[in-house]
Amino acid sequence: MGYQTENRRNLMLFSGRSHPDLAAEVAQKLGVRTVPTSAYDFSNGEIFVRFQESVRGCDAFVLQAHSAPVNTWLMEQLIMVDALKRASAKRITVVAPFYPYARQDKKHRGREPISARLVADLFKTAGAHRLMSVDLHTAQIQGFFDGPVDHLFALPLLADYIESKVDASEVTVVAPDSGRVRVAERWTDRLSCPLAIIHKRRDKDVPNQVKMFEVVGQVAGRTCVIVDDMIDTAGTITKAAEALKANGASTVIAAATHGVLSGPAIDRLKNSDISEVVLTNTLPLPADARIDKITELSIAPLLAAAIKEVFEDGSVTSLFGGDA
Repeated sequence: MGYQTENRRNLMLFSGRSHPDLAAEVAQKLGVRTVPTSAYDFSNGEIFVRFQESVRGCDAFVLQAHSAPVNTWLMEQLIMVDALKRASAKRITVVAPFYPYARQDKKHRGREPISARLVADLFKTAGAHRLMSVDLHTAQIQGFFDGPVDHLFALPLLADYIESKVDASEVTVVAPDSGRVRVAERWTDRLSCPLAIIHKRRDKDVPNQVKMFEVVGQVAGRTCVIVDDMIDTAGTITKAAEALKANGASTVIAAATHGVLSGPAIDRLKNSDISEVVLTNTLPLPADARIDKITELSIAPLLAAAIKEVFEDGSVTSLFGGDA
C-alpha cells in the first residue's frame, strides 16, 4: 500500500519592494499576509532576495508594481520567481498590474526590439507558470507569454466613479488616438453615450512628442471623458484637453488605469484644461503627484478577486460579466 497524504493547497502572496501599500491591501482583501522576505541591494546594485518561510508546494502569487526605476523592479521580480522555482513552489503566478515595456509590443521600423515579448520570455525562463496584469497596452501581449494570461480590466472601477460624479446623458467619451478607439467603445457601451476621436500623429524621431489634429465627434457643451490605459508625460492627454476645449467642451475629465507620471507630467496636469484626473493605484503615486486634480482609486479588490479565482480554479472572466 502506498503512502497517502491530505491534498492541501496553500496560497502564498509575495511582494516586491516597489509598492508595499498595494500588496498589503491585496493581502488584507484575501485574508492572508505577505510572506516575510529579506530583500536588499549590494553596493554594486545587485539584488538579493530570500523568503523567510518554506514555500514548498505552495500556489505562489508574486506582486510587483513596475514604477521607476522599472528595470530594478523587473529584475527583483524575476529573482523572486527564480527563488520560488528553486524552492519547489508548485505554481508561480506573476502579478504585474502595469506590464513593463508594454509600449514596445511591435516593430515600427527596422532594427527595433519587441521588448514586451522579451519580458514575457524572461518571466517564463525565470519559472513563472501564469501571468496576471491590468489593462495591457495592447491585447496581443497576451500571446507573448507561453502560458495562461489573466487580462484584468479597470473599466468597471473607473466607470462607476465617473457615473457617481457626472450625468451620463451629458458625457462624451473621447479616444485620444486611434489606438484607444476599442477601449473608448467599451466605455460608450457601459455609459450609453457618444464617442469622439482625436486624430493625432507622433513625431517618430522624438519620444513623447505629439502633433495634435482635429476632433471628430460631438463634444460642444458636453462633459468629455478622455480614456487611456496610461498617462506618462501627460503630453497626449493635456493637448487632447486643449483640442476639446477649443471645440466647445464644457468640462474635461481624464480617466486612465496607470499613472506613470514621469518628467513634466504633474506640471502639465496642474496647468491643463482638465478638471479631474482619475487613476488607479497599479503604480504608486509619488508625493508630488498628490494634487487636488488627481483622484486615486484602489485596484486591490480586483486583484484580490482575480487571485482568489485563479487559486480556486474559478473563472476570472466572471469578474467582468463573462465579457472579458
